[in-house]
Amino acid sequence: MISDTHGLLRPAALTALRGSDLVIHAGDVGNADVIARLCALAPVVVVRGNNDKGAWAARLPDTVRIEVGGLRVLVLHEATRLRLDPVAAGIGVVVSGHSHRPSVVRREGILYVNPGSAGPRRFTLPISIARLSISGGRIRSKIVELEP
Repeated sequence: MISDTHGLLRPAALTALRGSDLVIHAGDVGNADVIARLCALAPVVVVRGNNDKGAWAARLPDTVRIEVGGLRVLVLHEATRLRLDPVAAGIGVVVSGHSHRPSVVRREGILYVNPGSAGPRRFTLPISIARLSISGGRIRSKIVELEP
């Protein structure tokens, strides 16, 4: 999972995502070239972030619901804009970006993952992506910090 590239797709991010079965981009992509380069690695699910503007971005959804490994995953850019109850909706994982702060938190049985920002450094926050592994109904996620 990757987020907040803001048009900068670092070689380290591509290396870290290589071998993925699916790449999820949680918005603030920056341009269509980022999506094309990610598509060379694996199928890509992407949502529009608040900074994604123009014709290329207008085609991106605000939220996406997918099923991965038998679990429902909800992807959106800003977690504060979550408009449904993930427990009631049977969601197992919520992926969001926006804050540039990487985190993996479990609340009420739901795994909330923010891969942080893989684009331009913001303040002293790390440059990162997240890896999600689903096997036998078990979910594991970890933040991977990238070298700038």
